[in-house]
Amino acid sequence: AHLGPVVTMFEFVPGPGVKISRIENLEDDIAMALEAERVRIVAPLPGKGAVGIEVPNRVRQTVYLREILGQPTFLKAKSKLALGMGMDIEGVPYVVDLAKMPHLLVAGSTGSGKSVSVNAMIASILFRATPEEVRLIMIDPKWTELSLYEGIPHLLLPVVTDPAKAALALRWATEEMDRRYELLSKARVRNLAGYNAQAREEVAAWEARQAALPELPDPSTLPPLDPAREEAEEALKRRLAEDPRPEGPLPLIVIVIDELADLMMVASREVETYIARIAQKARAAGLHLIVATQRPSTDVITGMIKANFPARIGFRVASNHDSKTIINQPGAEQLLGMGDMLMIPPNQSTPLRLHGAFVSDDEVRRLVEHLKRQGEPIYDETILQARDDEREESEEDDDYDPKWDEAIRVVSERERISVSMLQRRMKIGYNRAARMIERMEREGIVGPADGAKPREVLISAPPPTTPPA
Repeated sequence: AHLGPVVTMFEFVPGPGVKISRIENLEDDIAMALEAERVRIVAPLPGKGAVGIEVPNRVRQTVYLREILGQPTFLKAKSKLALGMGMDIEGVPYVVDLAKMPHLLVAGSTGSGKSVSVNAMIASILFRATPEEVRLIMIDPKWTELSLYEGIPHLLLPVVTDPAKAALALRWATEEMDRRYELLSKARVRNLAGYNAQAREEVAAWEARQAALPELPDPSTLPPLDPAREEAEEALKRRLAEDPRPEGPLPLIVIVIDELADLMMVASREVETYIARIAQKARAAGLHLIVATQRPSTDVITGMIKANFPARIGFRVASNHDSKTIINQPGAEQLLGMGDMLMIPPNQSTPLRLHGAFVSDDEVRRLVEHLKRQGEPIYDETILQARDDEREESEEDDDYDPKWDEAIRVVSERERISVSMLQRRMKIGYNRAARMIERMEREGIVGPADGAKPREVLISAPPPTTPPA
Protein backbone atom coordinates (compact mmCIF):
# COMPACT_ATOMS: atom_id res chain seq x y z
CA ALA A 1 0.00 0.00 0.00
CA HIS A 2 1.10 3.59 -0.70
CA LEU A 3 -0.15 6.11 1.87
CA GLY A 4 -0.64 9.62 0.51
CA PRO A 5 -2.05 12.83 1.96
CA VAL A 6 -5.54 12.25 0.54
CA VAL A 7 -5.82 8.65 -0.71
CA THR A 8 -4.12 5.31 -0.09
CA MET A 9 -3.24 3.13 -3.08
CA PHE A 10 -3.55 -0.64 -2.62
CA GLU A 11 -1.90 -2.86 -5.22
CA PHE A 12 -2.78 -6.47 -5.89
CA VAL A 13 -2.09 -9.04 -8.59
CA PRO A 14 -5.26 -10.70 -9.96
CA GLY A 15 -5.40 -14.45 -10.15
CA PRO A 16 -4.82 -16.27 -13.45
CA GLY A 17 -7.74 -15.88 -15.86
CA VAL A 18 -9.37 -12.97 -14.00
CA LYS A 19 -10.41 -10.28 -16.50
CA ILE A 20 -9.66 -6.63 -15.81
CA SER A 21 -13.20 -5.62 -16.78
CA ARG A 22 -14.64 -7.71 -13.92
CA ILE A 23 -12.47 -5.87 -11.41
CA GLU A 24 -13.36 -2.44 -12.83
CA ASN A 25 -17.06 -3.18 -12.35
CA LEU A 26 -16.55 -3.69 -8.60
CA GLU A 27 -15.89 -0.01 -7.76
CA ASP A 28 -19.24 0.60 -6.05
CA ASP A 29 -19.15 -2.74 -4.20
CA ILE A 30 -15.64 -2.05 -2.84
CA ALA A 31 -16.63 1.49 -1.80
CA MET A 32 -19.64 0.15 0.11
CA ALA A 33 -17.60 -2.59 1.79
CA LEU A 34 -14.97 -0.07 2.93
CA GLU A 35 -17.58 2.57 3.85
CA ALA A 36 -15.64 4.97 1.61
CA GLU A 37 -17.05 8.01 -0.18
CA ARG A 38 -15.85 6.66 -3.51
CA VAL A 39 -13.14 4.34 -4.80
CA ARG A 40 -11.10 4.57 -8.00
CA ILE A 41 -9.70 1.45 -9.65
CA VAL A 42 -6.64 1.77 -11.90
CA ALA A 43 -6.48 -1.38 -13.99
CA PRO A 44 -3.80 -2.14 -14.88
CA LEU A 45 -1.20 0.08 -13.20
CA PRO A 46 1.10 1.52 -15.91
CA GLY A 47 4.23 -0.59 -16.27
CA LYS A 48 3.11 -3.16 -13.69
CA GLY A 49 1.26 -6.45 -13.81
CA ALA A 50 -1.01 -5.30 -11.02
CA VAL A 51 -4.26 -3.48 -10.32
CA GLY A 52 -4.46 -0.39 -8.10
CA ILE A 53 -7.33 0.56 -5.81
CA GLU A 54 -7.31 4.16 -4.54
CA VAL A 55 -9.24 4.56 -1.29
CA PRO A 56 -9.83 7.99 0.34
CA ASN A 57 -8.20 8.48 3.73
CA ARG A 58 -10.59 9.03 6.63
CA VAL A 59 -8.48 12.03 7.72
CA ARG A 60 -7.45 14.15 4.77
CA GLN A 61 -4.25 16.22 4.90
CA THR A 62 -4.01 19.63 3.25
CA VAL A 63 -1.12 20.10 0.84
CA TYR A 64 0.09 23.69 1.31
CA LEU A 65 1.81 25.55 -1.51
CA ARG A 66 4.51 26.88 0.83
CA GLU A 67 5.58 23.27 1.51
CA ILE A 68 5.97 22.59 -2.22
CA LEU A 69 7.86 25.84 -2.87
CA GLY A 70 10.36 24.91 -0.16
CA GLN A 71 11.15 21.51 -1.67
CA PRO A 72 14.49 20.91 -3.48
CA THR A 73 12.62 19.89 -6.64
CA PHE A 74 11.20 23.41 -6.87
CA LEU A 75 14.18 25.35 -5.52
CA LYS A 76 16.62 23.63 -7.91
CA ALA A 77 14.42 23.97 -10.99
CA LYS A 78 16.13 26.12 -13.62
CA SER A 79 12.97 27.25 -15.40
CA LYS A 80 11.29 30.53 -14.45
CA LEU A 81 7.98 28.78 -15.23
CA ALA A 82 8.29 25.93 -12.73
CA LEU A 83 4.85 25.24 -11.22
CA GLY A 84 4.35 23.73 -7.77
CA MET A 85 1.34 21.54 -8.53
CA GLY A 86 1.05 19.61 -5.25
CA MET A 87 1.79 15.99 -4.29
CA ASP A 88 1.19 12.64 -5.94
CA ILE A 89 -0.68 9.81 -4.21
CA GLU A 90 2.52 8.72 -2.44
CA GLY A 91 3.09 12.18 -0.95
CA VAL A 92 5.97 13.10 -3.26
CA PRO A 93 6.05 16.82 -4.26
CA TYR A 94 5.20 17.30 -7.93
CA VAL A 95 6.72 20.21 -9.87
CA VAL A 96 6.29 20.72 -13.63
CA ASP A 97 7.78 23.15 -16.14
CA LEU A 98 5.16 25.12 -18.08
CA ALA A 99 7.79 25.92 -20.72
CA LYS A 100 8.00 22.21 -21.62
CA MET A 101 4.24 21.61 -21.73
CA PRO A 102 4.09 24.37 -23.27
CA HIS A 103 0.41 25.21 -22.55
CA LEU A 104 -2.06 23.91 -19.97
CA LEU A 105 -5.82 23.35 -20.15
CA VAL A 106 -7.64 23.08 -16.80
CA ALA A 107 -11.28 22.09 -16.20
CA GLY A 108 -13.35 21.36 -13.13
CA SER A 109 -16.76 22.07 -11.66
CA THR A 110 -17.53 24.54 -8.87
CA GLY A 111 -15.80 23.51 -5.63
CA SER A 112 -13.36 21.18 -7.34
CA GLY A 113 -10.31 23.33 -6.51
CA LYS A 114 -9.67 24.58 -10.04
CA SER A 115 -9.36 28.27 -9.16
CA VAL A 116 -7.14 27.58 -6.15
CA SER A 117 -4.85 25.52 -8.37
CA VAL A 118 -4.63 28.34 -10.94
CA ASN A 119 -3.69 30.71 -8.09
CA ALA A 120 -0.99 28.26 -6.97
CA MET A 121 0.44 28.17 -10.51
CA ILE A 122 0.52 31.98 -10.72
CA ALA A 123 2.08 32.25 -7.26
CA SER A 124 4.76 29.72 -8.27
CA ILE A 125 5.76 31.94 -11.19
CA LEU A 126 5.69 35.14 -9.11
CA PHE A 127 7.96 33.57 -6.48
CA ARG A 128 10.65 32.77 -9.07
CA ALA A 129 10.52 35.40 -11.80
CA THR A 130 11.05 39.15 -11.98
CA PRO A 131 8.95 41.37 -14.29
CA GLU A 132 11.95 41.53 -16.64
CA GLU A 133 11.87 37.73 -16.95
CA VAL A 134 8.12 36.97 -17.10
CA ARG A 135 5.17 39.21 -18.00
CA LEU A 136 1.55 38.21 -17.48
CA ILE A 137 -1.71 38.84 -19.32
CA MET A 138 -4.70 37.93 -17.14
CA ILE A 139 -8.18 37.52 -18.60
CA ASP A 140 -10.99 37.17 -16.06
CA PRO A 141 -14.52 37.61 -17.49
CA LYS A 142 -15.99 36.60 -14.10
CA TRP A 143 -14.38 39.67 -12.44
CA THR A 144 -13.61 37.70 -9.26
CA GLU A 145 -10.83 35.15 -9.69
CA LEU A 146 -7.83 37.15 -10.94
CA SER A 147 -8.67 40.65 -9.69
CA LEU A 148 -6.45 39.99 -6.65
CA TYR A 149 -3.40 40.44 -8.88
CA GLU A 150 -4.31 43.93 -10.10
CA GLY A 151 -1.33 46.27 -9.90
CA ILE A 152 1.55 43.79 -9.72
CA PRO A 153 4.57 44.81 -11.83
CA HIS A 154 4.47 41.58 -13.87
CA LEU A 155 1.25 42.59 -15.67
CA LEU A 156 1.46 43.76 -19.29
CA LEU A 157 -1.95 45.42 -18.92
CA PRO A 158 -4.64 45.65 -16.23
CA VAL A 159 -6.62 42.46 -15.63
CA VAL A 160 -8.97 42.13 -18.63
CA THR A 161 -12.63 41.57 -17.70
CA ASP A 162 -14.38 42.58 -20.96
CA PRO A 163 -14.64 39.59 -23.36
CA ALA A 164 -14.33 41.91 -26.38
CA LYS A 165 -11.09 43.35 -25.02
CA ALA A 166 -9.93 39.83 -24.23
CA ALA A 167 -10.16 39.00 -27.93
CA LEU A 168 -8.00 42.07 -28.64
CA ALA A 169 -5.42 40.95 -26.08
CA LEU A 170 -5.27 37.49 -27.66
CA ARG A 171 -4.91 39.02 -31.12
CA TRP A 172 -2.04 41.17 -29.83
CA ALA A 173 -0.40 37.99 -28.51
CA THR A 174 -0.53 36.40 -31.97
CA GLU A 175 1.03 39.54 -33.49
CA GLU A 176 3.72 39.58 -30.80
CA MET A 177 4.38 35.91 -31.53
CA ASP A 178 4.88 36.69 -35.23
CA ARG A 179 7.12 39.65 -34.38
CA ARG A 180 9.28 37.48 -32.16
CA TYR A 181 9.63 34.84 -34.86
CA GLU A 182 10.94 37.55 -37.18
CA LEU A 183 13.51 38.52 -34.55
CA LEU A 184 14.52 34.87 -34.06
CA SER A 185 14.92 34.46 -37.80
CA LYS A 186 17.10 37.58 -38.13
CA ALA A 187 19.21 36.50 -35.16
CA ARG A 188 19.47 32.97 -36.61
CA VAL A 189 18.47 31.26 -33.37
CA ARG A 190 15.87 28.58 -32.75
CA ASN A 191 14.11 29.83 -29.62
CA LEU A 192 13.77 32.69 -27.17
CA ALA A 193 16.48 31.33 -24.87
CA GLY A 194 19.01 31.50 -27.72
CA TYR A 195 17.85 34.99 -28.68
CA ASN A 196 18.12 36.27 -25.10
CA ALA A 197 21.60 34.80 -24.66
CA GLN A 198 22.68 36.64 -27.80
CA ALA A 199 20.92 39.84 -26.66
CA ARG A 200 22.67 39.78 -23.27
CA GLU A 201 26.03 39.46 -25.02
CA GLU A 202 25.20 42.44 -27.26
CA VAL A 203 24.17 44.58 -24.27
CA ALA A 204 27.35 43.64 -22.37
CA ALA A 205 29.48 44.54 -25.41
CA TRP A 206 27.63 47.88 -25.77
CA GLU A 207 28.15 48.70 -22.09
CA ALA A 208 31.85 47.89 -22.43
CA ARG A 209 32.12 50.22 -25.44
CA GLN A 210 30.33 53.01 -23.58
CA ALA A 211 32.54 52.56 -20.52
CA ALA A 212 35.65 52.93 -22.70
CA LEU A 213 34.51 56.34 -24.02
CA PRO A 214 35.32 59.64 -22.26
CA GLU A 215 32.80 60.34 -19.50
CA LEU A 216 30.17 62.95 -20.37
CA PRO A 217 28.66 65.34 -17.82
CA ASP A 218 25.23 64.27 -16.53
CA PRO A 219 22.69 66.81 -17.93
CA SER A 220 20.36 66.29 -14.95
CA THR A 221 22.99 67.74 -12.59
CA LEU A 222 23.15 71.06 -14.48
CA PRO A 223 20.72 74.03 -14.11
CA PRO A 224 17.78 73.95 -16.60
CA LEU A 225 18.77 77.17 -18.43
CA ASP A 226 22.52 76.54 -18.40
CA PRO A 227 23.89 76.33 -21.99
CA ALA A 228 26.20 73.57 -20.74
CA ARG A 229 23.15 71.42 -20.01
CA GLU A 230 21.93 71.70 -23.59
CA GLU A 231 25.41 70.88 -24.86
CA ALA A 232 25.60 67.83 -22.58
CA GLU A 233 22.18 66.62 -23.77
CA GLU A 234 23.20 67.01 -27.41
CA ALA A 235 26.50 65.21 -26.81
CA LEU A 236 24.68 62.34 -25.09
CA LYS A 237 22.09 62.18 -27.90
CA ARG A 238 24.84 62.05 -30.55
CA ARG A 239 26.67 59.30 -28.72
CA LEU A 240 23.53 57.16 -28.45
CA ALA A 241 22.68 57.84 -32.10
CA GLU A 242 26.13 56.69 -33.19
CA ASP A 243 25.90 53.51 -31.11
CA PRO A 244 22.28 52.81 -30.06
CA ARG A 245 21.73 50.59 -27.06
CA PRO A 246 20.63 47.07 -28.10
CA GLU A 247 17.08 46.16 -27.15
CA GLY A 248 18.14 43.45 -24.72
CA PRO A 249 16.42 40.19 -23.73
CA LEU A 250 12.68 39.63 -24.20
CA PRO A 251 10.53 38.35 -21.32
CA LEU A 252 8.48 35.19 -21.36
CA ILE A 253 4.75 35.92 -21.60
CA VAL A 254 2.16 33.81 -19.77
CA ILE A 255 -1.51 34.33 -20.66
CA VAL A 256 -3.93 33.17 -17.95
CA ILE A 257 -7.62 32.79 -18.87
CA ASP A 258 -10.27 32.05 -16.26
CA GLU A 259 -13.10 31.50 -17.50
CA LEU A 260 -12.92 30.29 -21.14
CA ALA A 261 -16.68 29.58 -21.42
CA ASP A 262 -17.57 33.27 -20.97
CA LEU A 263 -15.22 34.25 -23.81
CA MET A 264 -16.58 31.57 -26.13
CA MET A 265 -20.13 32.85 -25.58
CA VAL A 266 -19.21 36.34 -26.84
CA ALA A 267 -16.58 35.78 -29.53
CA SER A 268 -16.14 32.05 -29.99
CA ARG A 269 -14.64 32.06 -33.48
CA GLU A 270 -12.09 34.81 -32.76
CA VAL A 271 -11.08 33.38 -29.38
CA GLU A 272 -10.81 29.83 -30.71
CA THR A 273 -8.65 30.96 -33.64
CA TYR A 274 -6.28 33.06 -31.53
CA ILE A 275 -5.89 30.43 -28.80
CA ALA A 276 -5.25 27.71 -31.39
CA ARG A 277 -2.64 29.84 -33.21
CA ILE A 278 -0.79 30.64 -30.00
CA ALA A 279 -0.94 27.04 -28.82
CA GLN A 280 0.30 25.71 -32.16
CA LYS A 281 3.49 27.72 -32.55
CA ALA A 282 4.18 30.12 -29.66
CA ARG A 283 6.48 27.81 -27.69
CA ALA A 284 9.74 28.90 -29.34
CA ALA A 285 8.68 32.56 -29.08
CA GLY A 286 8.21 32.32 -25.31
CA LEU A 287 4.41 32.66 -25.07
CA HIS A 288 2.48 30.20 -22.90
CA LEU A 289 -1.20 29.68 -22.07
CA ILE A 290 -2.98 28.56 -18.89
CA VAL A 291 -6.66 28.22 -19.80
CA ALA A 292 -9.30 27.25 -17.23
CA THR A 293 -13.03 26.54 -17.45
CA GLN A 294 -15.70 25.08 -15.19
CA ARG A 295 -17.79 23.95 -18.17
CA PRO A 296 -15.80 21.28 -20.07
CA SER A 297 -18.35 20.83 -22.86
CA THR A 298 -17.45 20.41 -26.52
CA ASP A 299 -18.74 23.89 -27.42
CA VAL A 300 -16.18 25.39 -24.98
CA ILE A 301 -13.28 22.95 -25.30
CA THR A 302 -13.56 22.56 -29.05
CA GLY A 303 -11.64 20.00 -31.06
CA MET A 304 -9.27 22.70 -32.34
CA ILE A 305 -8.45 23.95 -28.83
CA LYS A 306 -8.14 20.47 -27.34
CA ALA A 307 -5.84 19.22 -30.09
CA ASN A 308 -3.31 21.95 -29.31
CA PHE A 309 -3.17 21.37 -25.54
CA PRO A 310 -1.34 18.09 -24.95
CA ALA A 311 -1.10 18.83 -21.20
CA ARG A 312 -4.50 18.90 -19.49
CA ILE A 313 -5.84 18.74 -15.94
CA GLY A 314 -9.24 17.43 -14.94
CA PHE A 315 -10.63 18.27 -11.50
CA ARG A 316 -13.91 16.77 -10.33
CA VAL A 317 -16.56 17.13 -13.01
CA ALA A 318 -20.25 16.33 -13.12
CA SER A 319 -20.27 13.41 -15.53
CA ASN A 320 -18.37 10.71 -17.32
CA HIS A 321 -18.87 12.65 -20.57
CA ASP A 322 -17.22 15.80 -19.15
CA SER A 323 -14.27 13.71 -17.99
CA LYS A 324 -13.80 12.30 -21.49
CA THR A 325 -13.94 15.81 -22.94
CA ILE A 326 -11.03 17.04 -20.84
CA ILE A 327 -8.78 13.97 -20.31
CA ASN A 328 -10.09 11.60 -23.04
CA GLN A 329 -11.25 8.99 -20.52
CA PRO A 330 -13.58 8.59 -17.53
CA GLY A 331 -12.29 9.08 -14.00
CA ALA A 332 -12.53 12.79 -13.21
CA GLU A 333 -16.14 12.32 -12.11
CA GLN A 334 -14.81 9.97 -9.37
CA LEU A 335 -12.49 12.55 -7.81
CA LEU A 336 -12.97 13.91 -4.29
CA GLY A 337 -12.90 17.66 -5.01
CA MET A 338 -10.92 20.31 -3.13
CA GLY A 339 -7.82 20.02 -5.32
CA ASP A 340 -8.01 16.32 -6.21
CA MET A 341 -7.02 16.13 -9.89
CA LEU A 342 -6.05 13.91 -12.80
CA MET A 343 -3.27 15.39 -14.91
CA ILE A 344 -2.19 14.26 -18.36
CA PRO A 345 1.45 15.36 -18.73
CA PRO A 346 2.69 16.14 -22.26
CA ASN A 347 3.48 13.09 -24.41
CA GLN A 348 1.57 10.77 -22.07
CA SER A 349 -1.88 9.25 -22.30
CA THR A 350 -2.18 7.84 -18.78
CA PRO A 351 -3.43 10.39 -16.23
CA LEU A 352 -1.49 11.02 -13.04
CA ARG A 353 -3.46 11.60 -9.84
CA LEU A 354 -2.30 14.63 -7.86
CA HIS A 355 -3.50 16.50 -4.81
CA GLY A 356 -3.29 20.20 -5.62
CA ALA A 357 -1.37 22.69 -3.53
CA PHE A 358 -3.53 25.03 -1.47
CA VAL A 359 -2.87 28.77 -1.29
CA SER A 360 -5.32 31.02 0.55
CA ASP A 361 -6.63 34.38 -0.65
CA ASP A 362 -4.86 36.01 2.29
CA GLU A 363 -1.52 34.52 1.19
CA VAL A 364 -2.12 35.75 -2.35
CA ARG A 365 -2.93 39.26 -1.06
CA ARG A 366 0.28 39.36 0.98
CA LEU A 367 2.29 38.21 -2.04
CA VAL A 368 0.63 40.86 -4.21
CA GLU A 369 1.29 43.63 -1.66
CA HIS A 370 4.94 42.59 -1.47
CA LEU A 371 5.25 42.71 -5.27
CA LYS A 372 3.54 46.10 -5.47
CA ARG A 373 6.17 47.51 -3.12
CA GLN A 374 8.86 46.40 -5.59
CA GLY A 375 7.62 48.76 -8.29
CA GLU A 376 4.74 50.03 -10.40
CA PRO A 377 3.47 48.03 -13.39
CA ILE A 378 4.49 49.34 -16.81
CA TYR A 379 1.46 48.71 -19.01
CA ASP A 380 1.58 48.43 -22.79
CA GLU A 381 -1.39 50.63 -23.66
CA THR A 382 -1.24 49.64 -27.33
CA ILE A 383 -2.49 46.11 -26.67
CA LEU A 384 -6.16 47.09 -26.39
CA GLN A 385 -5.97 49.97 -28.90
CA ALA A 386 -5.56 47.84 -32.00
CA ARG A 387 -9.22 48.12 -32.96
CA ASP A 388 -9.13 51.91 -32.56
CA ASP A 389 -6.04 52.07 -34.75
CA GLU A 390 -7.77 50.05 -37.45
CA ARG A 391 -10.82 52.31 -37.29
CA GLU A 392 -8.62 55.38 -37.72
CA GLU A 393 -6.79 53.83 -40.65
CA SER A 394 -9.99 52.74 -42.37
CA GLU A 395 -11.30 56.31 -42.21
CA GLU A 396 -8.17 57.71 -43.82
CA ASP A 397 -6.48 56.96 -47.09
CA ASP A 398 -4.36 53.81 -47.00
CA ASP A 399 -1.10 55.83 -47.17
CA TYR A 400 -2.03 58.48 -44.60
CA ASP A 401 -1.80 58.04 -40.84
CA PRO A 402 -3.06 60.62 -38.29
CA LYS A 403 0.23 60.31 -36.40
CA TRP A 404 2.41 60.58 -39.52
CA ASP A 405 3.71 64.09 -38.72
CA GLU A 406 4.58 63.07 -35.19
CA ALA A 407 6.39 59.99 -36.51
CA ILE A 408 8.46 62.18 -38.87
CA ARG A 409 9.43 64.42 -35.95
CA VAL A 410 10.43 61.44 -33.80
CA VAL A 411 12.51 59.91 -36.60
CA SER A 412 14.22 63.20 -37.52
CA GLU A 413 15.55 63.54 -33.97
CA ARG A 414 17.62 60.39 -34.40
CA GLU A 415 20.37 59.19 -36.67
CA ARG A 416 19.05 55.61 -36.70
CA ILE A 417 15.57 54.16 -36.13
CA SER A 418 13.91 50.75 -35.92
CA VAL A 419 10.28 49.65 -35.87
CA SER A 420 10.43 48.78 -32.16
CA MET A 421 12.03 52.16 -31.30
CA LEU A 422 9.24 54.01 -33.13
CA GLN A 423 6.64 51.78 -31.50
CA ARG A 424 7.93 52.57 -28.00
CA ARG A 425 8.34 56.31 -28.57
CA MET A 426 4.86 56.77 -30.04
CA LYS A 427 3.06 54.07 -28.01
CA ILE A 428 1.49 52.49 -31.08
CA GLY A 429 1.12 48.91 -32.28
CA TYR A 430 3.97 47.05 -33.93
CA ASN A 431 2.18 46.59 -37.27
CA ARG A 432 1.29 50.29 -37.44
CA ALA A 433 4.90 51.30 -36.72
CA ALA A 434 6.13 48.85 -39.36
CA ARG A 435 3.81 50.40 -41.99
CA MET A 436 5.15 53.86 -41.13
CA ILE A 437 8.77 52.73 -41.49
CA GLU A 438 7.99 51.07 -44.84
CA ARG A 439 6.39 54.29 -46.12
CA MET A 440 9.38 56.30 -44.87
CA GLU A 441 11.68 54.03 -46.85
CA ARG A 442 9.58 54.56 -50.01
CA GLU A 443 9.72 58.35 -49.52
CA GLY A 444 13.47 58.44 -48.85
CA ILE A 445 13.18 59.40 -45.18
CA VAL A 446 14.98 56.31 -43.87
CA GLY A 447 17.41 53.93 -45.50
CA PRO A 448 16.79 50.28 -46.40
CA ALA A 449 16.79 47.51 -43.82
CA ASP A 450 20.20 46.15 -42.83
CA GLY A 451 19.45 42.86 -41.11
CA ALA A 452 18.51 43.41 -37.47
CA LYS A 453 20.31 46.77 -37.24
CA PRO A 454 18.36 50.05 -36.95
CA ARG A 455 17.82 51.90 -40.26
CA GLU A 456 19.76 55.04 -41.12
CA VAL A 457 17.73 58.28 -40.94
CA LEU A 458 18.26 60.36 -44.11
CA ILE A 459 16.59 63.62 -43.03
CA SER A 460 17.51 66.23 -40.44
CA ALA A 461 14.24 68.18 -40.15
CA PRO A 462 10.61 67.10 -40.54
CA PRO A 463 9.29 67.91 -44.03
CA PRO A 464 5.78 69.43 -44.36
CA THR A 465 3.18 66.73 -44.83
CA THR A 466 -0.44 66.95 -45.94
CA PRO A 467 -2.99 64.21 -46.43
CA PRO A 468 -3.24 62.91 -49.99
CA ALA A 469 -5.98 64.53 -52.02
